[in-house]
Amino acid sequence: MKNICVFCGSNVGKNPLFREQAIELAKLFCKQDLTLVYGAGNVGLMGVMANAMLENGGKVIGVIPEFLMEKEVGHKGLTELHIVPNMHLRKQKMAELADAFLTLPGGIGTLEELFEIFTWGQLAIHQKPFGILNMEGYYDALLQFLHHMVDQQFLSQQNLDMLYVNTDATELINQLRIYTPPDPNKWLEKALI
Repeated sequence: MKNICVFCGSNVGKNPLFREQAIELAKLFCKQDLTLVYGAGNVGLMGVMANAMLENGGKVIGVIPEFLMEKEVGHKGLTELHIVPNMHLRKQKMAELADAFLTLPGGIGTLEELFEIFTWGQLAIHQKPFGILNMEGYYDALLQFLHHMVDQQFLSQQNLDMLYVNTDATELINQLRIYTPPDPNKWLEKALI
């Protein structure tokens, strides 16, 4: 595992600890020689983490659609920058570049990215690990709802178990490193019954 794609907010959020923890995560990435893959923004937690990576000698790969680059929210000091035509190709390119995915606090766009990767994992479109760094309990309510989905039999426990959740960044990265994807044939067999 070398490249980790991070999904996070284009705002820094209300809690100042989100910013501090994003900086600490960037330092951890640098210490472990991990490359950050992200949406190439220079704003919000995205910008905070990218800047902290660069300040600590890390590598940062950004992927941004043309229309956002034109609005000057794109980070121009990255190790590598990919400008793509649209949001769909942005997510596809980030998924191709990443060996794993990690979600920090964010808004609707962050959730959309997480759930697309989750869905692709469930469908065996990819077999890469993904997780949530649950900073300050930010995702507690979402996790409760995911368990409700299992209880209501719209999500299997096996598929929910694909999503790693931790409040400790080092432990979460270690979990991502040892990920074993479920057998895609089992999902297909169950879906066809």
